[in-house]
Amino acid sequence: MAASTSPAAAAWAFAVATCVKLLLIPTYRSTDFDVHRYWLALTHALPARQWYTDQSSKWTLDYPPFFAYFSRLLSLPAPLVDATLVSVPVPDSPPFAHLLYLRLTVAFSDLVLLWSVLLLARDARRRQRPFLALSLVLWSPALLAVDHIHFQYNGFLMGLLLLSLYFLEQGWDLAGGVVFASLLCSKHLFLVAAPVYFMYLFRHYCCGRGVIKGLGRLVLMGSGVATVFAAAFAPFVYYGQVKQLFDRLFPFGRGLCHAYWAPNFWVFYIMLDKVLAFLLRRLGFNVAIPEASFTGGLVSNSSLFAVLPKVTPITTFLLVILAMTPCLFKAFCNPQPKYIIRWVSYACTCGFIFGWHVHEKASLHFTIPLALISMDNLNDSSHYFLLSIVSCYSLFPLLFENQEYLIKVMLLLTYAALMWVGFTSHFAANSDKEGKRVNWSGSTVQNGLIGSIGLSYLLGIAAIELWSRVFHHRVFGDRLPFLPLIMVSFYCGIGMMYSWMWQLVYIVRHT
Repeated sequence: MAASTSPAAAAWAFAVATCVKLLLIPTYRSTDFDVHRYWLALTHALPARQWYTDQSSKWTLDYPPFFAYFSRLLSLPAPLVDATLVSVPVPDSPPFAHLLYLRLTVAFSDLVLLWSVLLLARDARRRQRPFLALSLVLWSPALLAVDHIHFQYNGFLMGLLLLSLYFLEQGWDLAGGVVFASLLCSKHLFLVAAPVYFMYLFRHYCCGRGVIKGLGRLVLMGSGVATVFAAAFAPFVYYGQVKQLFDRLFPFGRGLCHAYWAPNFWVFYIMLDKVLAFLLRRLGFNVAIPEASFTGGLVSNSSLFAVLPKVTPITTFLLVILAMTPCLFKAFCNPQPKYIIRWVSYACTCGFIFGWHVHEKASLHFTIPLALISMDNLNDSSHYFLLSIVSCYSLFPLLFENQEYLIKVMLLLTYAALMWVGFTSHFAANSDKEGKRVNWSGSTVQNGLIGSIGLSYLLGIAAIELWSRVFHHRVFGDRLPFLPLIMVSFYCGIGMMYSWMWQLVYIVRHT
């Protein structure tokens, strides 16, 4: 299970994942399917100057230009399947051929993820990564659920991120910076990792090589990144659409939280405000209750809180940078390639925990890279075991139809069992080298992997799921329909906050 990885073994793991993806083709699809279906038609049927101005559909293009070019590329073979796939307006009820084609484009684009995983089979020290660590990326249940049921292209985007991290691990900083710039021009939400990239590349690539050579490298890196951004944005600058494009990319008016609250710091902030407002009203104070209700599942950008101060985008930005500061300090003082995956993952975690209008799916941005280092030591395995389960469970509300319930449960349980068996067997086999004694069952390793507190927390997830599926309707009937969602957000938020603090402590102490 934890043997060294060969290209054939990784390809086999990818083939198994692909078979699962094909079986998921007929499953539920979210409105994101309609979004990408429209973007496919938009980029094929209309010239580029109309991509960010077209208003013929509510599914307006709000990703950066490279993703629009990517959609255009995927649309090229589409007329061979059905001409209406790339016609505007798109059909209201897509036939099965449309569903099949778009599902296959997601699976096909995952080849970028496979390529990156194959390259990352060796770490920064040129050591082979365990097969299980790479399989945890390819078999991620969260990635399968979000991309191949809910419908998105995160596998392709995560492949670009991992490719950039591979280049940085190997010391090819210029290539790593250029690929990361390409990623930003494909999905701007990865911008949260830019401070770590800047600090690391400035210190590792530009500094310590003399003034002239350092300046030359700084100019070279800046030129490479600028070229990428020019290729993406120059046409739209020429069209005079810069403001329109950036309004699409950064719609701050959407509010602090998404309709389903991501499990982050703001869940606790919102809940505290609700509790304080309730207590103050009971004590006789005249506290105005904002329109965003305790069970409404939606927080707008006006009259956000009854008691606590209003949160603005600049507030969240400053909190993200503040939380990231210890990592930036470490990257500046000790820019070593072996830590780059950990630092970038932590930066993405900070964005998830404290960011503005965070989607629950953004947890993929740090859980996928952390899988690569999940077997570096027992502490990493313990952390990843808990984090990956919490991250996947927090996505359960996305797949709300009954026909997908067993699928999402089995994906999570299978992944958890794979981690348990793989981690415990790996560290039990290596315990003699570390000078530790374990019995034949590996019980000491098992206790170290999960612990009583971790086990109690995971049992709490099972309890919440049991309440949501069985008891909530019996107790409340049709009342408080969003209470189960709030419970999932709040409880998973505890696990996410723990992960953020664990990563912070590890980075401060060990990097």
